This record gives sequence, structure tokens and C-alpha cells, in this order.
Amino acid sequence: MFGANFQNRFIEQSRVALHIANRDLGKRLMSVALIVWICDRGGMLNPALMAAALIMLTEIMVRYLAGSLPKDRSLVTMRFSVMIWVNAVISIIPYISFSVILAAQPSTALLLAGYMWLFALYVHTANTYVQLPIYNWSLLVPSYLGAFAVFIAASQTEFGPSSMFEWYFTAALMCVYIINTHETLGRQKDTTAALAKAQSEAADRLRQLEHLSSHDPLTELANRSAFDQHLARVLKSNARDVHLFIIDLDDFKPINDTYSHLAGDAVLCELANRLRAVAASRADVARMGGDEFAMLMTGLNTDEKTTAMATRLLDEIRRPIAFNGKQLSVGASIGFARARRKGETVVSLCSNADQAMYLAKQDAECRVFKYDPAVFPKKATLDDRDRLVAAITKGHIRPHYQPKVCLASGRVIGFEALARWHHPTDGILGPVAFLPQIEDFGLSSDLMVHIAEASLRDMSAIQSDGLDPGQISINVPEVALATVSGRRELNDVIDRYPQMRNNLTFEITEDVFIARSGNVIAAAISDFRSKGVRISLDDFGTGFASFSHLRDLEFDELKLDTSFVQGLGVDPADDVLVESFLTIGKGLGVQVVAEGVETKAQRSILLSMGCEVAQGFLFSKAVPLDKAHAFLRDAKAAPSVA
Repeated sequence: MFGANFQNRFIEQSRVALHIANRDLGKRLMSVALIVWICDRGGMLNPALMAAALIMLTEIMVRYLAGSLPKDRSLVTMRFSVMIWVNAVISIIPYISFSVILAAQPSTALLLAGYMWLFALYVHTANTYVQLPIYNWSLLVPSYLGAFAVFIAASQTEFGPSSMFEWYFTAALMCVYIINTHETLGRQKDTTAALAKAQSEAADRLRQLEHLSSHDPLTELANRSAFDQHLARVLKSNARDVHLFIIDLDDFKPINDTYSHLAGDAVLCELANRLRAVAASRADVARMGGDEFAMLMTGLNTDEKTTAMATRLLDEIRRPIAFNGKQLSVGASIGFARARRKGETVVSLCSNADQAMYLAKQDAECRVFKYDPAVFPKKATLDDRDRLVAAITKGHIRPHYQPKVCLASGRVIGFEALARWHHPTDGILGPVAFLPQIEDFGLSSDLMVHIAEASLRDMSAIQSDGLDPGQISINVPEVALATVSGRRELNDVIDRYPQMRNNLTFEITEDVFIARSGNVIAAAISDFRSKGVRISLDDFGTGFASFSHLRDLEFDELKLDTSFVQGLGVDPADDVLVESFLTIGKGLGVQVVAEGVETKAQRSILLSMGCEVAQGFLFSKAVPLDKAHAFLRDAKAAPSVA
């Protein structure tokens, strides 16, 4: 709600305001006692006592707040400061009310006394809080409004002559006003000193917080965030020969388990000191978390020097560490990488060094490894993930449609939606180019929802043109069926296209039923089938489900895997298996679809075996929406293969 700068100033001023409230308590109580006595002598005791009671409540609140003030005053919170401010604003109101009470009396002397009291409030507030502008204006504004209240009270009063006693009161109040003004001015030095102290403590606390935010509290080394920021600056400056060392300790956990975490902390602190000593002024060292360290160094212009530095680091780490009369030892695995190109990023350089470090961990003989791009496979980065997310959200990854064909007539009776990436520079990419990373980054569900939404939108448009798109198959991963969020997202898509429910088929692999979440998936499938969605068992015969699963599962279609279809007419075993699968499908009352049909011979054999539906390159590869639309417009969509 408020900026950080305002909050800091408000907290500082609130601390000083509380200091002033405690400091001036005696003066305020004496002033209240005097004005109540004057009101009593003027016949105004009841309203004066009500105002005094409200003042006492605010004074009690001041004492409570002062007692609740944290010992470390720099820890005063925004909430605590608001309480101080609200109490201060409320407290000024009963003080102003005394002016209105006096001005409402038919006495010129008491009217002057009311104004004198109000002016005293002005002077006290303006001089006391001059260096606390938030409080200064918060208290002056009600006082200004009080002046108008005095005007209104005076305008409705007929003034008569005042007694000498009332003039004495007014003269005495004038003396109090002069004394208060002089005393308030004299206390400005104290207010200034209190404000300076508050600002100094706040600045110290800010420096501590900044230090804590950028340093590891145990070793006092830079933490990961600060190290990454520094590395980014170094890479941006195009410094030459930038090398990053990632150091992961070996055999550290047994020290914690055997000798306690105090021993582990002592080891980490000692190693931090050794790394600092090696780095000196030539390198930057950080604790990346747990038992992992990093060092950034420039000026190592040869591979020999870099390897020698890594070896030296390893030797320093291996030296025994004394703790409570014992000699503790740890090892390390070190991977290092060099920023080889302009525009190298923190993510890519750290990823390279990490890969080298993991290879060092796997090698019992060598604990130091250098990253070599010719040897290490390219590792997916967060930038790669961002590009994939952008491709999904912007619709660059979209469905292409491979026709399902009636083998007897050659007519298109449906489609399978297959993801294709329309890459801005690399053209149309098949799933092999991006699906592995989609799975690695946990984006399978996002892609599935996007493809389902786009497919139903496309087919709904085709349906609006008076064409029948037939059954539209969409591949659904296990995560979408086994999680509440996945099922909810699929249901939301289905609900947005209710007219397409009976045209929708979810393709799943048979292995999902033997996963740990098999029962949950089976329940999800039952729910989708109840809504009119068909279930297809994809890649049938290649998974690990047994025939007993077929008896228990709810599905509407079997898809013969390409590997069986390719062997038709070539491998007798494949002929037997395919014919058996067709018999099983017929016996279970489900449709069987042959995938990967590429030759006329395969088509003929499938027809002779009683297979009715197939898809494959013999008929068409997966095509964009406009070509799928054309297939359906043309009564002779599929080429004749008779």
C-alpha cells in the first residue's frame, strides 16, 4: 500500500513521537489540570471532565505502547507505528475541545482564553513536531478545524462583561502560553537528537538486513543470490578468461551425523576461510547452500592454470580440520567452466560448471573436471523453459491432424491431434524436437490442455461449416488423470465445448493402469466416459499391462502399435499377434485402430484380418487445420488405395 521509503520514514517518526509523548507527559498533565480547574470555576466542569477522561485514555495508551516497544527499537513495525499515530491524532481532539468549551461561554475573557489555549496547541505542535512532518500535519489539521469550531461557538454566544477573576485566568493562561512556547523551543534539540538516533538505528538495521540478504549467516561468504548478481555483472562487462568453479563437499554428512552439527558448522567455516585465502583479491567466493561452494576467478588464461587452481582448491579442502581434539576430514568434487562466448548467461555458465562437478562426483579416480562442450550434452536451461512456455501460450505449438481412415472406403472418419511447433526460425518441428524438454520441465499438462482447447475449437469450427469431423483423438498424459488439477483442467475444456463431447477421444497408454495412482486414473476415466468421452488404449501390446487388466479397464478403442503393423507380411509372429489383437478387440466390443500403415500390402493384410480403421503415411501425415478441413470437404478425401 505504501512505498518502502514512506514506511521507513513513518516508522522513524513514530519512534520519535512516542519518545516525545513520554518526555512531555508531566507538562501535559499539569496543563490539563489547569484548564479543568479554569472550566470548573467558569461552571463548565462536566464537559471539561469528559475531555480530560478521553485524554487520560490516550495517556494510558501511550504508557502501553512505550512498554511494548521492542528492545531493539529498529524492529518497530509498521503496525506498531500506526497505533502510535492513531493515538496521537485522537489525543489532540479533547485538547481542542477545551477551546470550544471556553468560547461557548458568555465571557470575553474566556473567549480570549479559548483562543489562547488553541494558539498554544498550534505553537506546541508546530515546534515539537517540526522535524516529524507526518505527525506535524496530522495534528495541525484537526487544530485548524478546531479554530472553525471556536468561530461557530463564539458566533452563537452573546458576550457580556467578564469578571476580574476571569481576566486573571486569561492572564495566567497567557503566562503559561509564553512559558510553553519557550520550553517547547528549548526541547527541539532533544527532538532532533531523538530523530537522529532513530535514523541512525534504522540505517544500521538496513545495513544489517542488506548484509544478511547477500551473505551466508554461518560463513559470512556471499550467498547464491548475491553471487549470481555479481557473476551477471562480470559477464556483462565482457571480462576476459572468466572461470567458474563449483565445489561440492564429499563425506560431509557423516561429520554432521557422527560429531553433531556444531562440528559440521565448524568444518564449513574453516573451509570458507581457506577458500578466502586461496582467492585473496583475485576471486570471489560464495556458499551456494548446504555443502556447496562457488568461486569466480578471472585472469586464468590457460587450461593448465585453471586445472592447477582447481587442484589447489581440492588440496586445501582435504587438509584435516581440528575440532574438539579430533581431526576431521572431507573431500570435494570440483567442476569448472569458462565463459567462452559473448553473451554467456549466469544460468548457462552455472549449468556447465554443475555438469562438470556431477561428472567429478561419478569418477572415483578424478575429483576435478573441466566442462567441455564437445563432450557434455547441451543441458536445458530456464531460458529454454521460458521459450517453451511462450510457444505454448502464444499458440506457436499447435495441433496438426493425422486422418483416421476407413480401410474399406478410404474416407476420413476422424483425426488424431498431434503437437507441432511452428518455430519462428527453424520451421515446423516435430515432437522429438521439444517433447522431451516438455516432460523434463513438467509442462506436459499445460501442453495437453492447450492442444485439447485448440483441437476442440478447430473441430467446432469445422462442425459449424456443416461437416462432420468424426472422432478427434487427443493424447492425455498420466499426470492429467492422476491429479485433481489435471482432471479439473480437462473438464473445463470439455465444458467449454459441450457440442463436441461425443466427438472426443482421450488416448492413454496401457501403463497408466499399473502405476501407483492406477485406481485414481481408473476412476477419472470412468468419469470422463460418463460424460460421453471415448477412451482409447494407445500403443497396445508394448506396455506392461497384462491381459487381466483388459478385463477390468473401461475403454472404447485399441490402437495397435506401429511396431506390429510394420512387420505384417514380413514377420509371421507379427501377423499372428495382430490377428490376435483384432480378435480380442472384437470379443471386447471395442474398435481396433492400426497405426503406422505405410504400404498397400499392410492395408490389404489388415483388411483381410477384419481391421476397419487405420492411420499412417499411406493415407496422410499430420496436416494443418486448413488441409484437414479440405479432407472433409472432399468426398474423396483420402487417395484411393484399392
